[in-house]
Amino acid sequence: AMCTQPKLLCLDEPAAGLNPRETAELGQLLIGIRDEFGIGVLLIEHDMSVVMGISDHIVVLDYGRKISDGTPHEVKNDPKVIAAYLGEGDDDE
Repeated sequence: AMCTQPKLLCLDEPAAGLNPRETAELGQLLIGIRDEFGIGVLLIEHDMSVVMGISDHIVVLDYGRKISDGTPHEVKNDPKVIAAYLGEGDDDE
C-alpha cells in the first residue's frame, strides 16, 4: 500500500489476531507512518488500546449509527460510548 505514496491508508481490523506485544508494535508503526510520511490513517478497529493510542480524532459507530465524534478524551468519556461498550445497568438487578 505504501508503494503508491498514498495520502490516506485505510485499514480494517489490523490488530485482529495479534498478541499484546504485536499490537503495541502495530500502534508504533502506524504512528511512524502518520508522522514520517504525513499520511492519514483511516482505522476500523475494535481494540480500543490501538484506537486510543494512535488517534487524533475518533468516530464511534454502534450498529451502523454514529454515536460519538471527537478527540480520544471526549469519546472515552462520552456516556453513549460507555453505554454501548459496557452496557447500561439493568433496573431489575
